[in-house]
Amino acid sequence: MLDRDLAELYQIKTIALNQAVKRNAARFPESFRFQLTPSETDELITKCDRFQPLKHSPTTPYAFTEQGVAMLSAVLRSDVAVHLSVQIIEAFVAMRRFIVANAGILQRLDALEQFRIETKQEIAAIGHNFETLLNRLDDGSVKPQQGIFFDGQIFDAYTFINDRIREAKKRIVLIDNYVDDSVLAMLDKRNKGVSAKIYTRNISHQLSLDFEKHNAQYAPIEVEPFDRAHDRFLCIDDTVYLIGASLKDLGKKWFGFVKLEQPTDELLSKM
Repeated sequence: MLDRDLAELYQIKTIALNQAVKRNAARFPESFRFQLTPSETDELITKCDRFQPLKHSPTTPYAFTEQGVAMLSAVLRSDVAVHLSVQIIEAFVAMRRFIVANAGILQRLDALEQFRIETKQEIAAIGHNFETLLNRLDDGSVKPQQGIFFDGQIFDAYTFINDRIREAKKRIVLIDNYVDDSVLAMLDKRNKGVSAKIYTRNISHQLSLDFEKHNAQYAPIEVEPFDRAHDRFLCIDDTVYLIGASLKDLGKKWFGFVKLEQPTDELLSKM
């Protein structure tokens, strides 16, 4: 509150109020009373018409905080000041009693408000993520991780598998009983530094020759015999996919491509 408003409240002149404060300066630290700057005074006059008289005042007004108002009622000696001082003390006592009596309710209200703020933030985050996802779906940057391919979707299936191969950061492991040189060409699309290994049932003389000639020119692909798998599995780093068709036959018939919960190391530990 400004000194002029408090002077009106205490029914004394503004100059008398400020003189009483100066006589008791030790009771009014900066946190109790401070003087407005010229720019703050101009802003106050601009926003509130009732402060227009301050425009022609030679000095800027003083402002009192809640503590300053309470202290002021104890410093002034007028009947009004004494009466207000008693009212302030009674108000503080009543407020303290109310807080003590309703502490549980106030804590629950505070927790409820905090929950409301956090929920609002979570809803906003979900909305942002959902909007981002829709935008990515619209521009085609989100690729499906599983699904069904029908006969005739040869290029779609081929592109889909190649995208998974390009996603690998460390290793690729293929378990497929039917492998030919086209599979080697697909695995060559992996990033540099990514290892590749194939487990297949029969390593014929021709297939062995294909691997030998391939590895003489390109990043090597390991091959080992393995005949205990009926289905096909493609492991991209730590993720395992179940494939309903051999890589060399993609798109010739219906097949599914499903992401499994088991990590690659768990699968390989059974071999």
